[in-house]
Amino acid sequence: MTGTVPTLKTHPDDNVSIVLTEGGLKVGAELDDGTTLVDNVPFGHKVALADIPEGGSVLRYGTVIGIARAPLARGAWVNEHRIHLPEPPSLDALPPPVAASPILPALDGYSFDGYRNADGSVGTKNLLAITTSVQCVAGVVDHVVRRIREELLPRYPNVDGVVGLNHSYGCGVAIAAPDAKVPIRTLQNLARNPNFGGEVMVIGLGCEKLRPERLLPEGAAGDDATTLFLQDLQFTGFAAMVDGILRQAEGHLERLDRRRREPCPASDLVVGVQCGGSDAFSGLTANPVVGYAADLIVAAGGTVLFSEVTEVRDAVHLLTPRAADEAVAAALAREMAWYDAYLGRGGADRSANTTPGNKAGGLSGIVEKALGSVIKSGTSRIVDVLGPGERVRRKGLNFAATPAGDFVCGTLQLAAGMNVHVFTTGRGTPYNLAECPTLKVATNSALAGRWHDLMDLDAGRVATAGATIEDCGRELFHLILETASGRRQTAADRLGIFNDLTLFNPAPVT
Repeated sequence: MTGTVPTLKTHPDDNVSIVLTEGGLKVGAELDDGTTLVDNVPFGHKVALADIPEGGSVLRYGTVIGIARAPLARGAWVNEHRIHLPEPPSLDALPPPVAASPILPALDGYSFDGYRNADGSVGTKNLLAITTSVQCVAGVVDHVVRRIREELLPRYPNVDGVVGLNHSYGCGVAIAAPDAKVPIRTLQNLARNPNFGGEVMVIGLGCEKLRPERLLPEGAAGDDATTLFLQDLQFTGFAAMVDGILRQAEGHLERLDRRRREPCPASDLVVGVQCGGSDAFSGLTANPVVGYAADLIVAAGGTVLFSEVTEVRDAVHLLTPRAADEAVAAALAREMAWYDAYLGRGGADRSANTTPGNKAGGLSGIVEKALGSVIKSGTSRIVDVLGPGERVRRKGLNFAATPAGDFVCGTLQLAAGMNVHVFTTGRGTPYNLAECPTLKVATNSALAGRWHDLMDLDAGRVATAGATIEDCGRELFHLILETASGRRQTAADRLGIFNDLTLFNPAPVT
């Protein structure tokens, strides 16, 4: 190799930089700052820009992401085997909120075409959702969903589809345990998602601990909220059960079919942001792009949900200064402490979050991952903190406390009221939700090229093609509006691939 090779340094104070060359760099390669590699360094991984002594700090994002286990020479490959994690920020000494003006001025005049609901929420899809009170009925619901798609939906052209909200909860569980409130309120609020139009169908078995009527929204009554038990004595045989469900479904479909899209302000957006299969580029490209789009949505009066407690824990000290008030800052600390205790009960800690794929993509540990993850939240004030399964209460930037697992996080964001999902990935994932349009943003152009029919936006252009975070963020903002309006279908929706919902249940199973 001749000539010097550019790498990407995240912050002026960093003593590592990221290899941008696809295929990585070999021993002897000279970087543009004069560093000569003493190890082979893979694509997206870190190289030391200075000698780092044993016990010395490894800096990325201007922050300590690890402590050197042994001396690291300038030009060495810095990876998870060569560092250990620093202590997490103390939850007893977090910085207080700092008064600050909005980074972006208020945005007026932006809208999308959505389905307005009686409770004031707005849907971006028009779906019939069939929720379940217990896993025992999941097979029956799957059968019914197929029958509805094949036999009934062709008669209701304005209904986008039907989804079964199956789960593994409802019986054999400690229904009165304190933490049981998490899965129960999640199921209650899933049924209220704006994309289901206020039409609630609950299918139960009849002998389960979680009674189907508990899943009806408060005050729900009449034909728009119906329950059915398979053990009802009126049913003789499986066919009778299915016919009973189909009869109920027709009433819901008739009402959903009368809905029409209408212009709605961007302030009616509830956008959930999440990352999965993250790599070292996540915090440089896709997540900052999503953060800029999040700021635009908040400036337009809309709502953004960011989540993933273990990917916030090591950066929480950067978030409490952005809290709207002391109560919000305290709530952030409360959710971090609750999750610390939850992990401790299971014999784990936050280091268990980082996956083999994350490490192969250049992330050396949870601290580095967290610093890149929270950038998705943008720069706006944090107006509220939601416990797992709670529904959004205030417009603006919200922290919705969830585990970091993709499917659990997505399920809880749906329960919070998400009507558009934005998902960033560096390693690649076919992740998609049937209940909500899911836009996927690639962190690097190599992935965007390989997975060209699964990604919706290539943010890798920020690192390698001279694009700006601001320009890509505006592009994503407009993409969100087009997708919310139904004028653009997401890549995974076009392919028809969807993931199951996954409840978070920290309560005992009996």
